[in-house]
Amino acid sequence: MIVSPTWAGKRFAVLGLARSGATSVRALLAGGASVVAWDSDAGRRVQILPRGPGEGDHEHSANGGGGATAVVSPSLAPSVSLRSPPPPVPGEDLVLADPLDLDLAAFDALIVSPGVPLNRHPVAAKARAAGTPIIGDIELFAQARAALPPHKVVGVTGTNGKSTTVSLIHHILQTAGIPSRLGGNIGLPILEQEPLPAGGVYVLELSSYQIDLTQTLDCDVAVLLNITPDHLDRYDGFEAYAAAKARLFAMQSKGHAAIIGIGDAASAQIARSLSARGEDLTKIAPGVCMVQPLSPSLAGPHNLQNALAAINVCEALGVPHAAIDAGLLSFTGLPHRMERIATKHGVAFVNDSKATNPESTAPALAAFERIHWIVGGQAKSDDLDACAPSFGRVVRAYTIGASGATFADILGGKVPVEESGTLAAAVAAAAANARAGDTVLLSPACASFDQFRDFEDRGDQFRAYVEALV
Repeated sequence: MIVSPTWAGKRFAVLGLARSGATSVRALLAGGASVVAWDSDAGRRVQILPRGPGEGDHEHSANGGGGATAVVSPSLAPSVSLRSPPPPVPGEDLVLADPLDLDLAAFDALIVSPGVPLNRHPVAAKARAAGTPIIGDIELFAQARAALPPHKVVGVTGTNGKSTTVSLIHHILQTAGIPSRLGGNIGLPILEQEPLPAGGVYVLELSSYQIDLTQTLDCDVAVLLNITPDHLDRYDGFEAYAAAKARLFAMQSKGHAAIIGIGDAASAQIARSLSARGEDLTKIAPGVCMVQPLSPSLAGPHNLQNALAAINVCEALGVPHAAIDAGLLSFTGLPHRMERIATKHGVAFVNDSKATNPESTAPALAAFERIHWIVGGQAKSDDLDACAPSFGRVVRAYTIGASGATFADILGGKVPVEESGTLAAAVAAAAANARAGDTVLLSPACASFDQFRDFEDRGDQFRAYVEALV
């Protein structure tokens, strides 16, 4: 686990106890801090309490077995409200209490999970009024860096392509024999990773939410892939969302590398604003040709951009070109992202369930010649304009979910379309209609929550339906 000696003796409030929040609590306690933690989910509150041998009832105090102990605050009782933080009690390092019931001025920082909407949650205003910094686990990692063996950090942000790009960078580094750790928005809290030896590289996927909660992360190499409209419910318009992405570069020291895809206007504007960096700034223009052979997992123009970003990052880190080429060829890709899951009777079935908006579906459509396109779900926009340039590649579309009827109307007259309603029906119909050489592509251009637990559940069910085909 990564910890900082600067946390010792300090007090932190942590709101949100999913993966990154729970890891933050454990790291802070390991670093000698006192923590007040909370989550609206009672199950997560119970799980964060340390267990000693034989302990099972956590509605009372709990011994951590590792020196730390925890106590359940009276704020667990809805009728009780605290005006100030629970007083420190010798031997008690972790307290459960809602930060909204506390005097946040008594804390060194409020740590929130990226899922907490700072523009709407009252705890943000409360912390600002108290003058208490609001940070996240990535900022804690930034604070811990000084105590780590000499290393470098790569930070990758963008609306689409982040997970593939950081995974490819990590894979190339591993191929080159360079110690590396992958973490951040990809679902691997960086604080729970073991520190790297000297010369290692931490590769971080960073959402705009995580950047919002970070103040001092100085990336040796910072990457912006693209910016398209997304998550606008968390920002005061698209410009504010783009500005959040740009902060990754504002935190960098002079001489550190910036790599920016300039295929969209917002990213190009950020690149122009950094023009004074000269040779430390690399721009990736759309349509750039590559001479390196790529893994089949990197099909499509969007993955070409991802590969170019990874190449530039690795060159900035001094990775030998032979290792870069070997990594590009051996990369197996990620689940639910242009994942070829089967070929049956000459028909390829591709799971691109991670494509949750039209902008991320558009390059998937551009990657294949004859497509049976499964599209729909919980729409983030009321159009498919970004996908229109590749409609000529679509043999037939099969709409599903809450947006099925709307998307069928949009596509009517442009491509053959049928309203399948469910994913099972769409897979069956597409398989029946496809011929050898065609591709059945699940690239929904929508969120999944109308019919599925998440995009992974949607992709897993797609795989199951395909595997059940005769």
